[in-house]
Amino acid sequence: IGKKNKIFFIAEIGVNHCGKLSLAKKMIDKAKKSGADAVKFQTYITQNLATQSTKKVKYQLKNSNKKETHFQMLKSLELSKDNHKKLFKYCKKKKIIFLSTPYDKDSAQFLSQIGCSAFKTSSADIVDLELHEYLARLRKPVIISTGMSNLKEIKNCLNIYKKFKNNKIILLHCVSNYPCSYKSLNLKSISLLQNEFKFMVGYSDHSIGNKAAIISVALGAVVIEKHFTTNKSLPGPDQKTSITPDELKKIIGE
Repeated sequence: IGKKNKIFFIAEIGVNHCGKLSLAKKMIDKAKKSGADAVKFQTYITQNLATQSTKKVKYQLKNSNKKETHFQMLKSLELSKDNHKKLFKYCKKKKIIFLSTPYDKDSAQFLSQIGCSAFKTSSADIVDLELHEYLARLRKPVIISTGMSNLKEIKNCLNIYKKFKNNKIILLHCVSNYPCSYKSLNLKSISLLQNEFKFMVGYSDHSIGNKAAIISVALGAVVIEKHFTTNKSLPGPDQKTSITPDELKKIIGE
């Protein structure tokens, strides 16, 4: 990954697999065929991530079963350890990189144990310094999403990686809205992050269409991440803001 290489595309399957191994594999196949370099899932333990009383946010209420609680939704979408291992092996067979976002230190340890060579952290967890210290100690590449953070929080996080001499970092500009309006893209932050921290920068795009991703490349982004699905009408909170295989192929071609 770098300015002398082609843009690195991550198809964020996330929880769009609906908890089904067969659908997850189908999405991997479609992402590979569309030209993605990596697919990304989410690794979490529901009881460690949310309480029974945690409420859904607006986009989740709009795009998921209103009778289902936030906890129940997360539990139904949680990948088992066994399925993680199966998907990791399947990606290796299909020659596409398996990535996942660990939502706590235990999840990161598990991903490391099954052989993950790189990690991607969520915007909300840039302040989880225990998680980042564990990842920094591994000295493996880490893609750090910066949505919802300020420059001081980013600096505090990066200081941990500097402490453990891990410079295999890519910062990911992100606006944590689903979908993200064009007015709130704030794409100049890509240049700001490059100038402020001297690391490579990518873009996690939650907007509709291709324009934002194309502009981000012009501003220096070396990684593009987009939520990915095979069918926007599938159940789940992220399906409608995800791109299809044809849309992903078009972005990569442009």
